[in-house]
Amino acid sequence: MKVLLHMCCGPCAIAPVGLLREEGFEVEGFFYNPNIHPYSEYIKRYEAVLAASERLDLNTIYHRYDFEHFLKVVSCVEDRVRQHSLCWRIRLEETARAARAHGAGAFTTTLLSSPYQDVLEITRLGREIAAAEGLEFVMRDFRKGFAQSHKLSREWELYHQNYCGCVYSEKEAIEQRAKKGLTS
Repeated sequence: MKVLLHMCCGPCAIAPVGLLREEGFEVEGFFYNPNIHPYSEYIKRYEAVLAASERLDLNTIYHRYDFEHFLKVVSCVEDRVRQHSLCWRIRLEETARAARAHGAGAFTTTLLSSPYQDVLEITRLGREIAAAEGLEFVMRDFRKGFAQSHKLSREWELYHQNYCGCVYSEKEAIEQRAKKGLTS
């Protein structure tokens, strides 16, 4: 079965691609992350996904940068937990639409590889969206390969970010570095 893998970044894609292929899936990548801010950060992650896709021999679909859409959906919500859920929903809904458009019967996301993300909420959203779109959501605990993915991505010299990507997490990361006395 063909599965479309939503990719949040290059490093997080390595283990999921390998695992899905081992299970017999035909994997295609999908880079759609309108949450990433600033645009220069988006370009760094885009280039890391390009490099990882080449190394993995992975056909990857690149969606346009749509920061304005992200802001329309998330900016009026003050609750960070709700903001996260909306951000994941935006990306998973677009991944599901792309999966149908490209003949994939299933989709999943590299967000399931991060120890910093709410895997239960992402899974709930994925299953809900898959049911609405007539697709399967492939839930795998990709976190088992997180450390190995990041080790290999460093060997490949892929860009590593220090926040999830959105303007809110960027602000939090800057504040945390300032508390520690770090300037960059």
